[in-house]
Amino acid sequence: MTADELFEKLGAIKIGGSTCLFTREKCEALVPQINEINRLKKEKNAIILAHSYVSPEILYGVADFVGDSFELSKKAVETNADVIVFAAVKFMADTAKLLNPTKEVLVPSKNNGCSLADSITGADVRRLRTEFPDYTFVCYINTTAEVKAECDVCVTSSNVYDILERIPNNKIYFLPDKLMAKNAIVELKKRGAHKTIKYWEGTCYVHEDYDADMIKYLRLSYPDLDVVSHPECNEEVLAESDYVGSTSQIINHVKDSKKDTFFILTECGLTNRLKAEIPGKTFVGSCTMCRYMKSNSLADIKRVLTTPDVEDRVDISEETREKALTCLREMFRYVG
Repeated sequence: MTADELFEKLGAIKIGGSTCLFTREKCEALVPQINEINRLKKEKNAIILAHSYVSPEILYGVADFVGDSFELSKKAVETNADVIVFAAVKFMADTAKLLNPTKEVLVPSKNNGCSLADSITGADVRRLRTEFPDYTFVCYINTTAEVKAECDVCVTSSNVYDILERIPNNKIYFLPDKLMAKNAIVELKKRGAHKTIKYWEGTCYVHEDYDADMIKYLRLSYPDLDVVSHPECNEEVLAESDYVGSTSQIINHVKDSKKDTFFILTECGLTNRLKAEIPGKTFVGSCTMCRYMKSNSLADIKRVLTTPDVEDRVDISEETREKALTCLREMFRYVG
C-alpha cells in the first residue's frame, strides 16, 4: 500500500479530532507499519478482524474483514487462517474462539475491557438463577463466554426483539444491558407480547451518554436530519430517532436513505466508516469514542503477530465453551 492509496481511503474522514484526521503526511508515516503487518499476515497465515469502532488506519490499512462482533465471528469460521487477530475488545474475541477452538485468537490491546460486558460475571448469573428459577435467562452477545455459558439463549442488537417475543416463557431475565432491556419492554408492548422482564444494571458508557435534548437541538439547525441510533441508547433517545438498528443495519440504512444529513448515535468509529465509504453524505453531531475500542493500535497488532504475550491469547475451557455454544445455538434456532 502507498501513502496516496491510504490517503484516498482516509482523507474524507473529519470526525474525531486529531485521532481520526488523516493528512498525507500522517498516511506516509503509517504506511511502513501497515505494509509490515500485511507481510506478517501472509507469513503467519493470519487474518485481522476489526470492529467498526476501532481506528480507521486499522479498518482500511490491515483489516481483512470489518463489521460488528457477530458478523466478524461468522467470518472467522469461514477462514482457513491459523491465527485470528481480533481488533476490538476481549468479549468479542471470546465469541470467535467459541466458534474456532483450534485456531489461535489474539487481542491486540492491553485495555480490552468493556463497561457493559465487565458489569457481570458467571458467578452473578448463577446467583440470579437461584433467585429467579422460573425465568429464562437471555444474554446480549456483548458478554463474556463465562456469562454465555450460564444463560439459556443469546441475542444480538438486530434480533433481540424477535427472540424475546418468541421465547415461550413469559418470565425473562435480560442481561447485562438495562437500556436495551427497557427498550425491549417498550417494543414488546407495541407488539402485544406480554412478558415480565427483569434486567441487570449494566450499560455501555458510550451509548449511555446520549440524550434526547441533543437530538432536538440538532433538528433546529437540520430540519431534514435523519437521526439513527443503536438500541444500547436510552428509550428517550430511541423515541426521538428516525431509525434504530445494529451497526450493520445502520450502514445499510444510510446507504439506502434518500436523506443527505445524518446524526449517528453510536461510537463515532461507525460515522468515520460511513464517511469513508459513502462520501456523498453529511454527518453532524459530536464524536463519542470508546476508550477500549480505540486502544487497539497498529503497533499492538504487529506485536501480537510477532511476540504475543500470554494475556493476548484467548483461552476458554472446553466445559465453558460447550455451555456457551449451547446458548449461541439457541439463538440460531430462534431466528431460523
